[in-house]
Amino acid sequence: MPDCSSIQKSLAWCQGKPELPGVKRRIYYISKYDVLQWPELQHDTNGRLKSASYVGDFVLRADAKWKFIDIISDKSQLTSDAQGEYPSQTQLNKLVAVHPGVDEDASAAAAYLNNNDNVFLVEDMRNAFRVVGSDKWPTKTTVAQDLGQGATGTTSTTINVEATDECPAPFYAGKIITDDGTINPNGNTNQGSGGNNPSTGGGNTSGGGGSDEPDMD
Repeated sequence: MPDCSSIQKSLAWCQGKPELPGVKRRIYYISKYDVLQWPELQHDTNGRLKSASYVGDFVLRADAKWKFIDIISDKSQLTSDAQGEYPSQTQLNKLVAVHPGVDEDASAAAAYLNNNDNVFLVEDMRNAFRVVGSDKWPTKTTVAQDLGQGATGTTSTTINVEATDECPAPFYAGKIITDDGTINPNGNTNQGSGGNNPSTGGGNTSGGGGSDEPDMD
């Protein structure tokens, strides 16, 4: 007979512990075509998820690198909602990433983000990276642009991402190879509850929309 013992755990919280909301102002993305091997989520013998943290690293094609998008933190958000019916419920992870520019480069983003199956990395205020996108289900990415209205309007290019996964945006502490260097160069054998990653130095979290270079190890 299968072992159906409970895998549930207590969920504690220390009163007074701050939980910092929001996301940092640089996200990373890559086409799934350029991912040769995914890190793994750990399951028990019944296929039940044991952790929301990936083990291992993203292995990319030769010369492939994660690209970045600078966003306005105060207008961007990562959320997750349950979907489906028992016993096949999953999570729908949603990212709204607002980039302030509407120039040629920002407009061209629609051409290579729309109709492409991508995976995104989002850093929270605990310096933990969250993954939006899965190797099991396709990722839907759409781009909207607003040139503003009148003298007091504001411009934006908004990237909307929807990705089904087994849990709310899993944690990832592995290598992130970018044009500016490698974040977490020693790779990821395991990861706990997150929050131990070196920050990419999103610096100003007020959503100013500027672009600081990330701090690499």
